[in-house]
Amino acid sequence: MTPHSLEQLRRCTVAVDLGAARTRVYVRDTGLIVDEPSIAAVNTRTGSLIAVGAMAEGMAGRTPQHIQVVRPISGGTVVDIDMAQRMLRFLVSDKIRRAWRRKPLLRAAVCLPHDAEPLAQRAATETLTGLGARRVELVDTLIAAAVGCGLPVEQPEATMIVVAGAASTQVAVLSLGAIVAAEKVQVGGDAIDYAVVQHLRSRHELMLPTQGLAPLQRALCADPMEEGAEVRGRDVATGLSRTVMVSTEHVREAIHTPLTGVLDAIGRVLRDCPPDLVADLAERGVMLAGGSAVLPGLDRMIADATGMTVQIAEHPDTCAVMGLGAMLEGRVRPLHLDPLAT
Repeated sequence: MTPHSLEQLRRCTVAVDLGAARTRVYVRDTGLIVDEPSIAAVNTRTGSLIAVGAMAEGMAGRTPQHIQVVRPISGGTVVDIDMAQRMLRFLVSDKIRRAWRRKPLLRAAVCLPHDAEPLAQRAATETLTGLGARRVELVDTLIAAAVGCGLPVEQPEATMIVVAGAASTQVAVLSLGAIVAAEKVQVGGDAIDYAVVQHLRSRHELMLPTQGLAPLQRALCADPMEEGAEVRGRDVATGLSRTVMVSTEHVREAIHTPLTGVLDAIGRVLRDCPPDLVADLAERGVMLAGGSAVLPGLDRMIADATGMTVQIAEHPDTCAVMGLGAMLEGRVRPLHLDPLAT
């Protein structure tokens, strides 16, 4: 980022990460004030907003017909501007909303997926301008996440980051603050969850509820060597509730197929890089970030496929918004790239 573009970000007060799974808001000199699921519950009869965030997520699969649980953000792109604005208003405290109204020149920064289309950029801009922001700076998620991970992206040496989100995974090699090569594949946490659900249905004849994967995910993340976990669901034949012991090894085999798309993307990025940068990566390794970075076995798969060391960020799910926050507060040296055009 050039000194000029970095100065534009330093004029911002609010940083927003509109993720497919979670929405996060960072306020300068305050810190992270919102970290909630990107989900809302709406009364279809009256159009009123009933709940957002964790409360709305708990309603999924348990609502009557006149209450609909919706996701206004998909793959890091706002698909319903009005609902996204209502969700953000609900999540942000009254104190922050009053501050937005008092400052007519308030600026906001938002990170978007790599190579976001103009329509996606416009949707993100309109979402925040509708909340009071007079100017919106758009920053590539890969740059923001790399800064949030503490990678020396401004140095003349290669760093590789893999941002595994809910709807997609982005891979990039950066040098001198610029993206040298990048790829985005539509494989993320949602695709992994679907593969596990299909595995349980075919192998155990078990249908899971909306949040039925949570116990299995907790068991896998808590102890990658855990041999199995209990999962409760509905028997396909009888329709009755049933609990089965699921082998974590079989689960890892089930998710291997969708994860090959991530490995292919990493291979393409490496092939597009100059040899000198690839040599740097052999020493520095790969940084894994994003909400799905803690997926058991993902780091090992990448290490086995590339022969490089893989490190999971300390707080992988909040890297992007914390990187934006660091830029807002002037804790980042000038980089040599321009943010996405508004």
